Amino acid sequence: MKVLVATEKPFAAAAVNGIKAEIEAAGNELVLLEKYTEKAQFLAAVADADALIIRSDKVDAEVLDAAKQLKIVVRAGAGYDNIDLAAATAHNVVAENTPGQNSNAVAELVFGLLVMAVRGFYNGKSGSELLGKKLGILAFGNVGRNVARIAKGFGMDVYAYDAFCPAEVIEAAGVHAVCCQEKLFETCDVVSLHIPATPETKQSINAALVGKMKKGGVLVNTARKEVINEPELIKLMAEREDLKFVTDIMPDANDEFAKFEGRYFSTPKKMGAQTAEANINAGIAAAKQINAFFKDGDTKFQVNK
Repeated sequence: MKVLVATEKPFAAAAVNGIKAEIEAAGNELVLLEKYTEKAQFLAAVADADALIIRSDKVDAEVLDAAKQLKIVVRAGAGYDNIDLAAATAHNVVAENTPGQNSNAVAELVFGLLVMAVRGFYNGKSGSELLGKKLGILAFGNVGRNVARIAKGFGMDVYAYDAFCPAEVIEAAGVHAVCCQEKLFETCDVVSLHIPATPETKQSINAALVGKMKKGGVLVNTARKEVINEPELIKLMAEREDLKFVTDIMPDANDEFAKFEGRYFSTPKKMGAQTAEANINAGIAAAKQINAFFKDGDTKFQVNK
């Protein structure tokens, strides 16, 4: 079987070596398409591929039309909104992600952003500490659980809400389970977002919700840009000069949040999973999942139907 790794932004060399070793050990062939500059290059390369590994590369209907032999595509990472799932299903292509491989990297970034925020973005003035503060985690998946683990090291009081995770599972992890999003925001000094961008969650973090936070509240977003109702949050931050917002989302060309100097920070690009360890882990996991699919028909991590 031919496995194509198509990455406009390539994996680290160590990750490529690990992927190659996994794929070839199973008797499959690895082909690399790195740093491509035109979609036509992607379309040509995928034409005879049986399997595909991507990072942030878009797999849409046009790509799937070109991939006549494709049976499986794996996104090396947790998010998979760069794959057209309906089109994949229509083409009888299994779409998978690699959940958990980037979780610690994202969780550590949460605290890099958070410490900077509570210390006044290192402006030379007195800030505050995280010890004893209430941290709210919205969605208790792989990243959320790592955030909880690190927060306990800071001595924070940790709360969580997840519509799909039973309260007893959250409590078993030593975290306070709350009944709803609203309760999480009104209870906590800091809220960290770890929800996917779905029809239910897009634009859901709005002024009514964030406005429930107590004075000096900090909102951290290392999830997806689409979950924030940006116009409402901009208006709220203009009205409430005590609120801070730190995010791992590349800002728009006209970033209106930038006017809140000393209360807002954004990374220049999405960096949650940008560590050598996460890069290697996700790439090798993708290779192992493809091998398992071809060997045993394993679709444990399938995200389309």
